[in-house]
Amino acid sequence: MTVGEDGLLRCAWHGNLEDYRRYHDEEWGRPVADDRRLFEKICLEGFQSGLSWLTILRKREAFRAAFAGFDFDAIAEYGGAEVERCLADPGIVRHRGKIVSTINNARRAREMRDEFGSLAAYFWSQEPGGGERPEIVDYDALRANPTSPTSVRISKDLKRRGWTFVGPTTVYAFMQAMGLVNDHLEGCFCRAGIEEMRQRFVRPTAGLGATS
Repeated sequence: MTVGEDGLLRCAWHGNLEDYRRYHDEEWGRPVADDRRLFEKICLEGFQSGLSWLTILRKREAFRAAFAGFDFDAIAEYGGAEVERCLADPGIVRHRGKIVSTINNARRAREMRDEFGSLAAYFWSQEPGGGERPEIVDYDALRANPTSPTSVRISKDLKRRGWTFVGPTTVYAFMQAMGLVNDHLEGCFCRAGIEEMRQRFVRPTAGLGATS
């Protein structure tokens, strides 16, 4: 844990870097039901593999420009020319496999939306029960559990559906960021507020589309 200049106690992973701290305070852990944001996050988590999230966060606007604001209907139509364009873009991570994966996953996302009504309905149907969560969310608990039974299950199901770069650690980081779990540490000033948001949050259901 760390105390900021404002005197508030926070999780320490943001290192008190202004943009990273803002992401911690204003985004991380808040429940999300917007399909574009969900698709963006799971793709960017895939790009993060082998890198730091801060690197990806600081390139996020460039990624959004390169990938049509993460409109997966648009990305699903990308072909070889778009792959080469992305590979020439210095603003993003120029990894051919991850670029091709994003296009593939956009196509799989369309299929999932057709089946469930929205990506949000699919992901929130996988929300872990309380019995899977640690009694105390502290640094040791999170360090010991970089994955969870739910992230392993989702990863296997996504891979079965043809998604790529969606391993259990990637999926768990996605779950943390999108609010499927509240992993702000005990004592972090954000934790109680995030829990209240999760309690008020209307979970999207299959066939009804996303509700935020």
